[in-house]
Amino acid sequence: MVDPLLSKLASRRAQGLYRQRQTLSSPQGVFVSVDGEKLLSFCSNDYLGLASDARIVNALCKAAEVHGVGAGASHLITGHSAEHAALEEELAEFVGAPRALVFSTGYMANLGVVTALADRQSVVLEDKLNHASLIDAARLARVQVKRYPHVNTTRLAALLADVEGPKLITSDAVFSMDGDIAPLAELLVLAKKHGARLLLDDAHGIGVLGHEGRGTLAQQGIAIEDPVVLMGTLGKAFGVFGAFVAGSEALIETLIQHARTYIYTTALPPAIAAATRASLQIVRTESWRRERLQARIDEFIGGAKALGLPLNDSATAIQPVVLGDATDTLVVSQRLRAQGILVPAIRPPTVPAKTARLRITFSAAHEAAHVQRLLEALAQALR
Repeated sequence: MVDPLLSKLASRRAQGLYRQRQTLSSPQGVFVSVDGEKLLSFCSNDYLGLASDARIVNALCKAAEVHGVGAGASHLITGHSAEHAALEEELAEFVGAPRALVFSTGYMANLGVVTALADRQSVVLEDKLNHASLIDAARLARVQVKRYPHVNTTRLAALLADVEGPKLITSDAVFSMDGDIAPLAELLVLAKKHGARLLLDDAHGIGVLGHEGRGTLAQQGIAIEDPVVLMGTLGKAFGVFGAFVAGSEALIETLIQHARTYIYTTALPPAIAAATRASLQIVRTESWRRERLQARIDEFIGGAKALGLPLNDSATAIQPVVLGDATDTLVVSQRLRAQGILVPAIRPPTVPAKTARLRITFSAAHEAAHVQRLLEALAQALR
């Protein structure tokens, strides 16, 4: 008998879809050591270059000396420390919301929000290119799901008009594989018109976009008030770990009572919360990081257009080069690595079929010379 697991793995490998982990032996940074090889990296979500910042490392170490390593319990038992409480207050003030609630990961935050707010009588309406956590959240909630074409608010409006009962719209704010931004103002208008809540996953916008890095909503002048629910992560631009949900007093109390991924899991280590508080202050005050990041993005877009590269309509730190075929994309990624540059090949099912791509991401730690080196390597790898 053929082991069905081995058969499935062989099929995935034959389609050029097999995934393999890469082992880092260095901190995150512009240059990383992968399997003993020093590479120029363009695949981290460390957008502001804070993952290895000495001030944040020091804050974590000092807090660990005071609070220990593990939280030891869930938030509702004895795991909720003074550091967690302070972080939640500071995050709420940062994004302009009445309250915030810290989760262990963004995935768990999205699962917790959707399952707490939606039941079997609810309808969840989601963008077809939403992050997997939003898609899985709707599945876990066992609700009726309506998917609308990517950023197509006309189709979303028609779907909203055709359904009854509680409604929840879910969308990435910055889409993780395409780098484009959702039409937030239009989504909010539709949510209010049809009595729906609006959950926005701003994992790739918080810390990067808007005044002081307050996120995509702030960039577009949209206040966090009902029906808006904001989810932001702390392991990308903030360079630490975890996530938070921000919104009304009633929303946060509802999540504390009903979000299973908050209630039934051990709290983040208090030292991580302390490190995030230190990072938050840097994010707010060092605007030069966002300015430098934007300069690198602009340099890449200009150079890529001159080379005729197939870019998406993205002005963010996520710059995909869509090549289509999974095997071809993997080959180009390997050619880049041979030139000392680390750019991953993103293949289905992470992205839709026939849209395999190089997912290039930038950091404030990159220099103009690094971007130029990337462009030259791309030109050679794509010949």
